[in-house]
Amino acid sequence: MASTTTSGLTRRRGAGGGGEGANGEGDSSNGPNRSSSSNNVRDSQPETSYESTENGHKIAFDPRDISESAERSKQPKLTLMEEVLLLGLKDKQGYLSFWNDNISYALRGCIVLELAFRGRISMQKDPSRRRFPLPDRLIEVIDDTLTGEVLLDEALKMMKSSEKMSVSSWIDLMSGETWNLMKIGYQLKQVRERLAKGLVDKGILRTEKRNFLLFDMATHPVVDSGAKEEIRRRVRNVLTQRTVVLNATQFLPENLEFRYIRTIAMVCAAYAANVLENALSTLGHEARERAFAQTDELLAEYSQWPFGKKATGNGIGANLPQVITDEINKSKEKELQLEVVAACLSVFTRLDSLL
Repeated sequence: MASTTTSGLTRRRGAGGGGEGANGEGDSSNGPNRSSSSNNVRDSQPETSYESTENGHKIAFDPRDISESAERSKQPKLTLMEEVLLLGLKDKQGYLSFWNDNISYALRGCIVLELAFRGRISMQKDPSRRRFPLPDRLIEVIDDTLTGEVLLDEALKMMKSSEKMSVSSWIDLMSGETWNLMKIGYQLKQVRERLAKGLVDKGILRTEKRNFLLFDMATHPVVDSGAKEEIRRRVRNVLTQRTVVLNATQFLPENLEFRYIRTIAMVCAAYAANVLENALSTLGHEARERAFAQTDELLAEYSQWPFGKKATGNGIGANLPQVITDEINKSKEKELQLEVVAACLSVFTRLDSLL
């Protein structure tokens, strides 16, 4: 099990991202454990299939492209990692704050969260797991179908080919926080830059070269301001409204499973990544402080399993306990996946000592 060292990761409410800009997380080599892992993930379909057209010609296609397209059609346009990164990016400059130490670790946590929400991983079904704190319980791959998102699939392949490890161990290893040289290859490299390029492909950002005195750096200004504003609006909705109602959008489809739990997880991840204030900048001082207090309450309630059942004492989000209960009751068979979500949020509380 990897070390859970979080020294130097301290809470700051200031907006922003990491000191390396959007792309300063090492080279993109896959490491010793990455190369062999892809062979161990199930890929039951043939690499090439053929479809006959009306005129008798055959068209070759890869069935995996179709399955990945079907996967994307069921999911929000943006992953949790992309939403958190987008909140941290400066709209016009296109880079993250240079003074944020937490966003890299939080983004790895979002990868684990996203895999749990997509039904790829869950807690290992072992009654004895309850003897251990949530972050120290083992997780396992329950569906190794590729998602079509590069970072998610890279993490999924590693988890499938590796020994079973805990939530906190996986987040540590993917962040490179380990003294075990045998496991250094588990580190995911250039996560911010790869996420930014994914947002470019989705039409949310664009890529520019910016000169910083001694060096040039790729930056990614926002071109679809509506996407970022939708995320901000959703955050403010959860943190300021007495009755939280999440309208259906391409970023949060109506038929998406666990819409409210997912949104709470995104808010807590943004808080841990020190980018939450970017969504609250239009609020007055007192309203902003109430929003941060509400985030503390949500993190306390949803970093345990079963999730807390009580409404917060400040009247905000009074309907959330019932809405969350309804979401869980609709998918009782997926409680082990939601236990992973709770474990990730528990890791976030360790990261920033928020509680």
